[in-house]
Amino acid sequence: MNQPDKLYAKTRQIVNAFQFDENVARVFSDMIRRSVPGYPMMLDMLGVVAETHVKDDTRCYDLGCSLGASTLAIRQNLQATGVDIVAVDNSSAMTTHCQEVIAQDTSQTPVDVICGDICDIDFTANSAPASLVCLNLTLQFIDQERRLPLLTRIADSLVDGGVLFLSEKLLFTDEFEQSHLTDLHHQFKKHQGYSDLEIAQKRSAIENVLVPETLEVHRKRLYDAGFRQVIVALQCFNFCTLIAYK
Repeated sequence: MNQPDKLYAKTRQIVNAFQFDENVARVFSDMIRRSVPGYPMMLDMLGVVAETHVKDDTRCYDLGCSLGASTLAIRQNLQATGVDIVAVDNSSAMTTHCQEVIAQDTSQTPVDVICGDICDIDFTANSAPASLVCLNLTLQFIDQERRLPLLTRIADSLVDGGVLFLSEKLLFTDEFEQSHLTDLHHQFKKHQGYSDLEIAQKRSAIENVLVPETLEVHRKRLYDAGFRQVIVALQCFNFCTLIAYK
């Protein structure tokens, strides 16, 4: 784990669709840091949100937890008592490594790591309501028709004043904005050491797997799901973080 990302460094005749398998899990920490502008800031912000908004005797969810970076950002910044965290991912490779990461952390808040579909999570199975739900670069991998039902169930599970922390890659309707932010994103990757070949092959692999949407679509759906307020907390090129308030 924590190996350098060289998955797309070799020329391939056929680039397979991107999967969160063991090969990705081994390099994921390096991959996401070098691929997502503002990713460390997202985690720092999540820690601040956890410190500020998590209430005593509630539960936090990290949906699409991958290796647990967001889980740790929550866990290491909690001020509330009687809190537990549920971390969920549908990749067994990710959850196996996530459990190892959590085991090495000295924080005391209980964490339950689950391998499963986040759309199947029963938020009412435990008596503790939620006060923070994190979807950090996760919703974009879920079928679009399943997004509103999931967000509605999340909103229903949150206590008044609870929040959803949502980070996503954005799509833009303005051709100039879309083209230039895409170019800047690719240039960012080059600054992180990726070659043109790696950028092109990763883009081919992730096409139709990661399906971005516009900020307007995200806002409307969050309000339709039952959130009372939605704010843009961060935007770095074509990635953004929204905080939705119950």
